[in-house]
Order: sequence, then C-alpha cells, then structure tokens
Amino acid sequence: MPNTAIDIKRQPLTEKNTWWKNAVGYQIYPRSFKDSNHDGIGDLNGIRQKLPYLKELGIDFLWINPIYASPNADNGYDISDYQAIHEDFGTMDDFQSLLQEAHALNLKIIMDLVVNHTSDQHPWFLESRKSLDNPYRDYYHWADATPEQLPNDWQSFFGGSTWTYDEPTKQAYFHVFAKEQPDLNWTNPKVRHEIYQMIRWWLELGIDGFRIDAISHIQKEPWDFKITDNPWAPFMNVTGIESYLAELKAIFNEYNVMTVGEASGVPHSEASAWTGDHGYFNMIFELEHCQRVGEQGSQKGSIHHLKHSLNQWQTSLATDGWNALYLENHDTPRSVSVYGDHSPEAAKALATVLLLMKGTPFIYQGQELGMTNYPFNSIKELDAADTIHFYQTLLAEGTPAKEALTIAVNWSRDHSRTPFQWDDSPFGGFSTVTPWLNVNKNYQTINAVQKDQDKNSIFHHYQRLIRLRKETDALIHGEFTLLFPDHPTVFSYTRTTETESWLILVQLDRELTAITFPDSWELSDWEEVLANTACKALQHEMMLSDYEAHVYRKVLN
Repeated sequence: MPNTAIDIKRQPLTEKNTWWKNAVGYQIYPRSFKDSNHDGIGDLNGIRQKLPYLKELGIDFLWINPIYASPNADNGYDISDYQAIHEDFGTMDDFQSLLQEAHALNLKIIMDLVVNHTSDQHPWFLESRKSLDNPYRDYYHWADATPEQLPNDWQSFFGGSTWTYDEPTKQAYFHVFAKEQPDLNWTNPKVRHEIYQMIRWWLELGIDGFRIDAISHIQKEPWDFKITDNPWAPFMNVTGIESYLAELKAIFNEYNVMTVGEASGVPHSEASAWTGDHGYFNMIFELEHCQRVGEQGSQKGSIHHLKHSLNQWQTSLATDGWNALYLENHDTPRSVSVYGDHSPEAAKALATVLLLMKGTPFIYQGQELGMTNYPFNSIKELDAADTIHFYQTLLAEGTPAKEALTIAVNWSRDHSRTPFQWDDSPFGGFSTVTPWLNVNKNYQTINAVQKDQDKNSIFHHYQRLIRLRKETDALIHGEFTLLFPDHPTVFSYTRTTETESWLILVQLDRELTAITFPDSWELSDWEEVLANTACKALQHEMMLSDYEAHVYRKVLN
C-alpha cells in the first residue's frame, strides 16, 4: 500500500492553530452519501463528485465515518486493517485523490479513529485467540471462564454480556460493543505503540485530524467491580484513563491537527479537563443533550431537556474549552423529526439554534435538506444490529410485534443512515440500483435539487447562517447567555462581546406562545438580520408560532 505523504502546507508546530473555532464541519456517512460505481453503496469517488456541493454550502471540513477494511459487523466500526480502505469504498489511491481535491478546494478532512476495539477478524485478534501464550494474547482482555460462569455480569452497549466464551482456550474475551468487536488492552504498552504508529501513519499521509470514537471507554474497572446505578460505569471514563489520553495528546500536538473526542460518560462539570487549555482534545462530542427523554415508543424529543443540557455545556466551557455542536449524527434520528414536525420551517429553526451557539457546528449529511426519519414498517427494513436486538428482546418479553417494532425503531440509528436524497430520480439520485438501505419515500420532495429551485430552501438558510457566523466575531467568541430558560418551546439566547450583542429567538413549535422581555431592555436598538419568516420588530411582549426563527443585532457603546 502507498505510504507516501501528500505534500500539504501545515501550520508551524510552534504556533497554536485554532482554525477549527471559526469552522463549520460536515459529517459524511460514506455508505449512504453517493454511489459512483453503481453497486448500491456510497464510496470515496462519490464524495469526490460532490465536493463542489459541499463547498457551495460553505463548510470548512469533512468528518468521514470509517472507511477502513472491515467485515462490517458494525458498519465499519469493527476494523480488520487500520491502514487499508474497504473495497466497498474504493482504494487508497481513491482516498489520496479525495484528500488532494478537497485540499485544493480548501476543505479539510478528519477521519474516524477507532481504537477502543478492533474487529474479531483483525490479525491481532486472530493471533490472540490461538493460545494462552500467544504473543498477541495480551493485546485484548481475556479471563478464565466457563459458558455458565463468565467473569462478571456486565452488559454491553449492544445488549447481552460484555463477555464471549472461547471454547479452545477455556477463556472469555471482553467487548463493550458487539462480540465481533473485542476491546483492545490499553494497559499493554505494545498495543499503545502499535496504535500510535498507525496514528502517525495517517497524519503523515496529510489528513487534518481525527474524530476519536468511543475514547472514554478504553480504561476498565477491575473485573470484580460492583455496579450500583450506572450499568456502563465499569468502562466509562474510568480513573486511569488520563495517562493514555495524555499520550494521545502529545502525538496530536506534534502535528497540530484538529481533534474531537467522543466522550460518552464525561459530564459537563468535567468537560474542561477534556477540552480546555490543558485538555486532551480540541473539543468533545457529549451525548447528554441527545438522550431520549419521554415515553417509550415516542419519537418526540424534549425541547426543555435539549435546552437545559446545551446550556449546561455552554456554561461549563464558557472560559476554558470548546464545544462540538450537533443535533444529528450517524447514531441519532433526524432532528427535524425529533424536535420538529418534519417541515422546512422546523428545519430552519433548528439550524438557527445550532449554528449560532458557541462552538464548532457539525452538520450531518442531509440535515441541510431537512431529511426526516424513515417510516419503518418491518424489521426487515432495518440494518442496525442494536435495533434488531432490541426488537427481538421485546418480542421475547411478550410485547406484540407491531408495538415492539414501534418501540425499537423509535430511536434507531438507521433513521439517519438512509441514502442521501440528491434529486427526484429513482433511488433519490444516490444510486442507479437498489441501495444497501431503503431511500426515504419522501425523496421526490426533499432533495438537494431544491437549492436550485428555491432560494428560500433549507439549504440556503444553512448557507446564510454559515456565512453570518463566519463574518461575525461575536457569533464565534461571544459570551452565551440563555434566555427564557423555563419556557417549554422557545429557545433563545444572546451572544455578546464588548462591541455588539446578538439575539437568537426561536420558537420550536407550531403553537402560538407569548414571551416577555424585561422592561429594562431598550428594544429599539435591535436590528433584525436574519429570519426564516417575515421580519418582526422586537417588542416587550411578543407572540411566536410556527417555528419562527429571528436573529437580531445590537451595537454596544
């Protein structure tokens, strides 16, 4: 495989590069983005074809989900070769061409770094399971066991035990995800050496950073640890992880690249230790705000929870650290379905909330079109292993099949993984053949061609918000203050510097609702800059409805 570094200009290592604070990112789930070779699966050359579209949107960097060699037990998050491209996506030459063409357009690329676990088909694990004294045995977590008596009763994120018994060696191996994803043993310095070599290989190739997957799980408690309330406590942000994260940080600092860690289990109160001036990563993805809140089987999210959680993170990282902002990703349903009513107005309102908070916004593919959740009618339409396992569990508990399906697909990851809707041709322009996952049935009315037909489309609203953010220092560095914290549907906040203040006022519902500004506010000083509906002057008492979103600016003396 080629091991030639692409010639790109890097910031001097002595200069702290914070380009990502001014940037807007775009997440690509490659299997569902664009199929260029007519096999029903998205690929690297499909991404290359659509770089002009992404440039037109105004984003600055792409985060690409795993494209490495993999048996696909978990759609690429089970890696069998860290330095090879999965044949579904193309070749290493295709990747290098993508990287070069993206850089030519001043678009950066960050990769998914998956180092909590490998595939059970990775050469390390294949060697590891051969014998108790194999040199690779300690690359993973093995413990004495029997089929009836596993080392403990810990449960995996995907359901079932975290242990899988291996008959030939009379031991079990540990995995916090699927059994096909054995966890690496980070206490072994040889494992860390191998990982660090691989990281440097990719950085020398010229990529611009990493999104580090499941990194808060790499340290485990002793196997006799007793769980009290949190079932994930034995492998979530466990004490001792700090030394490994410090080693990773040292490597990233050598290359001065962007890093964003997926930090499940890291509360907002500890966030600055992970992403502050002395933290391990430039920013982290927290999972608190997108947790399901409400009745089982309901797809509606809680606006109050969303607002409260995001405010906590904005406040906790106000002076030390940086937020990674998102409403959608490959593991969550579509935000316009969860927090809206599938409408363009709701999509624009949510975009306004997201893009003007403090932090680096990440747009998930199709979010800029208002792509919605898929109306699953059969478990056969699903691909996500955790959803299928949940459905089967509900059936085993006696839940009727129809009800079980409704509950299981409620928060399924497959809602966000349906193919990108490029136009109204068959299969939404994603492919010329039947895709690996069904295209949403609304592709004929929700697709990328809308941007050329309607200057008030969701795409253009995102475009305007991105441009406004980049042109406005207060919308990047300004202080965040939440307004109307207890209002059930209005999400409003200010962004303020010494010279100006911005007011973002959004109603996340169709119902008519009233808000009241304090008498001390001089409202005549505010100028409306952007809205998703008719302009509306600020008043001390205002009525809002139908997912209205307004952005106002005030010059300070």
